[in-house]
Amino acid sequence: MLEYDDIGDALREDRALRPARAYRIRYAQGDLDFRVISVNDPVPLGRQILSAAGVDAQSDFSLFAILPDGDFEDVRLDETFDLRGRGAERFVGFQTDREYKLTLNGHQLAWGKPAISGAALYKLAEVSNDDAVFLEVRGGEDRLIERAELVDLTAPGVERFITAPKPPPTFEIIVNARPRIVHESRVTFEQVVQLAFPGCQTEANVVFSMTYRHAASVPHASELGPGGSVEVKKKGTVFNVTKTVQS
Repeated sequence: MLEYDDIGDALREDRALRPARAYRIRYAQGDLDFRVISVNDPVPLGRQILSAAGVDAQSDFSLFAILPDGDFEDVRLDETFDLRGRGAERFVGFQTDREYKLTLNGHQLAWGKPAISGAALYKLAEVSNDDAVFLEVRGGEDRLIERAELVDLTAPGVERFITAPKPPPTFEIIVNARPRIVHESRVTFEQVVQLAFPGCQTEANVVFSMTYRHAASVPHASELGPGGSVEVKKKGTVFNVTKTVQS
């Protein structure tokens, strides 16, 4: 008999579990940082899975299996879960007696905290570099979820998340007291002049001068001349452009 068989290997190799003294699964508690644990029974109780993870499972603990299609399935602590037929190798535990429902690309998920991080949503969605996660807004524009943000799950109703092509990055700058959107973090003198004076033509007797502040690059505040460029912040870099007509 084998010392152990790995549930993930069996799934990837599309085979049945082999008789073994232990079975390897992946467990995460309160997040998606999975680690390998072993259970002795291919049909363990939910409580046995938590025990194998070193958790003293009380009644206020919730355990979920992540199924191959991405759905979360509630694993009752005193009921068995058949590792041989369910196709789940990943389990998430939460020290809570409350579940927060959400959907991700149509799959039903349950989370054990009142907020979920953007990073966790991206990890669950397994998005490519060209895609992003959005909160679906009925009758409005879907909201882009940033990896670093926390999304509140306590509002009435079920939050619905989807993945879609990533929009171009946006940077909001202020040019002569007016907000303007650019799609590159580095802007040039010539770009800002056009934002300040749309459609202006280069003329020998016209001179533009420019100052900026709150920039991302160093120095954070200075003057900018023709041919120059500056790195702007995501929001709040300010430019003042003056047009002078020489006689």
